[in-house]
Amino acid sequence: MKRPERIRKGGPDKPNLVDYQQARSDFRWEAERAALTSPGDVGLNIGYAAVDRHVDAGRGELPAVRWIDKEGQFTQWSYAELQRQTNRFANLLANLGVEPGETLFSLAGRVPELYVAALGTLKHRAVFCPLFSAFGPEPIQTRLDKGNARVLVTTAKLYNKKVAKIRDAVPTLEHVLVIDDDPPEGTLSFAKTMSEASDVYTVGPTTKETPALLHFTSGTTGTPKGALHVHEAVVAHHVTGRVALDLRPGDVYWCTADPGWVTGTSYGIIAPLTNGVTMLVDQGEFEPRRWYETLQRHRVTVWYTAPTAIRMLMKAGAELAQSYDLSSVRFIASVGEPLNPEAIYWGLEAFDQAIHDNWWQSETGGIMIANYAGVDVKPGSMGLPLPGIEAAILEPTDNGFEVLTEPDREGQLALRKGWPSMMRAYLGEPARYDKCFHGDWYLTGDLARRDEEGYFWFTGRADDVIKSAGHLIGPFEVESALLEHPAVVEAGIIGKPDAVAGAIVKAFVALREGLKPTEALHKDLMRFARKRLGPAVAPREIEVVDSLPKTRSGKIMRRLLKARELGLDEGDTSTLETSS
Repeated sequence: MKRPERIRKGGPDKPNLVDYQQARSDFRWEAERAALTSPGDVGLNIGYAAVDRHVDAGRGELPAVRWIDKEGQFTQWSYAELQRQTNRFANLLANLGVEPGETLFSLAGRVPELYVAALGTLKHRAVFCPLFSAFGPEPIQTRLDKGNARVLVTTAKLYNKKVAKIRDAVPTLEHVLVIDDDPPEGTLSFAKTMSEASDVYTVGPTTKETPALLHFTSGTTGTPKGALHVHEAVVAHHVTGRVALDLRPGDVYWCTADPGWVTGTSYGIIAPLTNGVTMLVDQGEFEPRRWYETLQRHRVTVWYTAPTAIRMLMKAGAELAQSYDLSSVRFIASVGEPLNPEAIYWGLEAFDQAIHDNWWQSETGGIMIANYAGVDVKPGSMGLPLPGIEAAILEPTDNGFEVLTEPDREGQLALRKGWPSMMRAYLGEPARYDKCFHGDWYLTGDLARRDEEGYFWFTGRADDVIKSAGHLIGPFEVESALLEHPAVVEAGIIGKPDAVAGAIVKAFVALREGLKPTEALHKDLMRFARKRLGPAVAPREIEVVDSLPKTRSGKIMRRLLKARELGLDEGDTSTLETSS
């Protein structure tokens, strides 16, 4: 059966964004900034906007955070209780002598203390930097040292296993707060220090350029980059939560992102709370039945997850999803890497609705391009730029870059500078930061095209594009085609050097559960790809693997596939899903 090229908007609910063009025409960042700025001395502070603003407006008893432990039991905090807890943490930092502008790192899983620490840090005008709990000692040390860490919040297990051995190598790290009851020697008890702090705190004056968030991104070579964001970023978090994720009062919202990833901060903490919804936090790890039971039991209305998770749910089958009552879920979104069309069609079968892809980076701080509840979805497309965001396709020239105005021409995706959550620096690397910009444009490093209706389509990273016998081949197109084969659940593409063609396309695929690689299946995959893509684009080699290397945020690491295939240096692998 032919798959539809677009999925019509629909549903009984009126979305926040109804008329896209009108929304773009009417949008003003100044008005959105004013709505979040305190009328007193606070100014624009993320912690205040996410928590205290609701209490001051008489909404303190609304549920803010619902935390589910590993056994499935849950506790719930109101905005008023969250205010008291985050006030205690802000006072805790003051009691330790931590000054505004100094950096606090977190190294923990989805535990309530992490969320309290993040918001309390922002209230105190210190800088919050989350780390993956799966990091090993070396990447932890690199980031703590590069970020001039003053305080670390972690668990006893993680401290003993990963931090104790490298602590002396980070001279700025003065305080380690341990969440567990029995803190190791040389650390402080999180609970005890919290109990000694007052639950009354006055947020100090915060300008829109006050540093707030530090997010490290893995580099292909060299050390990871520390993207620094300011308190004004909250304006973009708030707007995109409302417009791109369709958050509304009364929603129960679940972002499944790891809190060590930028999405776990921007959309796992800030955006839902500024929009006044109930934020679901599940301590448990991924398991299809647990996830469906969570959606059903807690009547989740908006669900934000990653392509990797969706593919794993696909592996478990649509029948499993259909056996649960998921009628409360009105909007599903995905981020981490481009969402293949096959996953969107599967969402129609499993959930009776489209999964809405969106695009952004650690450097952009928030969603820049999205598929919206009130706009048609074109499967495989990144969607349309957010109101307030100007995106373009740029082509290299002898003098730099020029903007491509014709539709369907491939080039580098760029964003016009000036949105609130744009990174302000790569920490300690001004030259590296400056290379990201050309004139008024931020160069994303992603290749894309824009169609005649203004939808953007991802084609690959600039360094991922394969040049084979004169053809430029984007990996995403080939991967999406392979995923249409009923046996394939994951696909990754690289260019393998070839003496004649310059490079040939090689595919790595993971099979659906229960299937084994056979010669017959290999031939069928080759035939399928050639028929679907044509001989110039189809893979010349296909290798079956158990799984593909991915970051914790779900991005398939094509450069790692290539490095392993060719015996090259693997570069920075600290964000690998399998890191320990």
